Amino acid sequence: MKDYHINIFYSDEDGGYIADIPDLAHCSAFGNTPEEALAQALIAKNAWLEAAKAEGKPIPRPKYRPVIYQLAAAAG
Repeated sequence: MKDYHINIFYSDEDGGYIADIPDLAHCSAFGNTPEEALAQALIAKNAWLEAAKAEGKPIPRPKYRPVIYQLAAAAG
C-alpha cells in the first residue's frame, strides 16, 4: 500500500462527516461534506506526520485495509 487508508462516514451526533486515518492514532477531521472532511483529513495527516518527525516518534507504515479489500484479495 502506498498511502494511508482514510475512512469517511456521516455522524448524526456531530451533524457532518468524519474522516479518520486508522494507522495514525487520533488523526481525524470533520467536514460538512465528504469532500471537506477528506481535505481536512489530508491537512491533519500532514500535521500528524510533521509532528511525529519533529518529536522523533516512529511513523507507522500504511497497513490498515478494510475487511472488504482483504476478502477481495484473498478471493482473487
